[in-house]
Amino acid sequence: MASLKTVAQNKKAHHDYFIEESFEAGIELCGTEVKSIRAGRVNLKDSWCSIVEGEIFVNGMHISPYDHGNIFNRDPMRVRKLLMHKKEINRLFGIVKQTGYSLIPISLYFKDSKVKVQVGLCKGKKLYDKREDMAKRSAKRDMERAIKEQNRI
Repeated sequence: MASLKTVAQNKKAHHDYFIEESFEAGIELCGTEVKSIRAGRVNLKDSWCSIVEGEIFVNGMHISPYDHGNIFNRDPMRVRKLLMHKKEINRLFGIVKQTGYSLIPISLYFKDSKVKVQVGLCKGKKLYDKREDMAKRSAKRDMERAIKEQNRI
């Protein structure tokens, strides 16, 4: 069984989008980027994926320079290629182009010492959807707090 260690999550994605489907992709990294990811110095906020000439890329992902990397560090905001099967990329391209979905990185994790990205096929939420989700989360939190208080008595 594969061991998973989540390094970063895009919590804003769950707030801003309905995540219809998710996919696992490898990511092409250079130099000391893996060491920075192991240290947890990565941010997925405001990142998105684009498909260009049959290849999928992640934009806006920030991987901080490794402290001991010196000249081997790369630009923290550079565009990185994702590794997926051509058939999957073509299917995603067709869905994104026709129906107005977006591809958003949801999480970054290690799976058996390989860095993987979970990419979500997402549709944007309207403001009233966001408010409804916030109200549901608040109600759930209040219920859990009340149950916890009841169990203390």
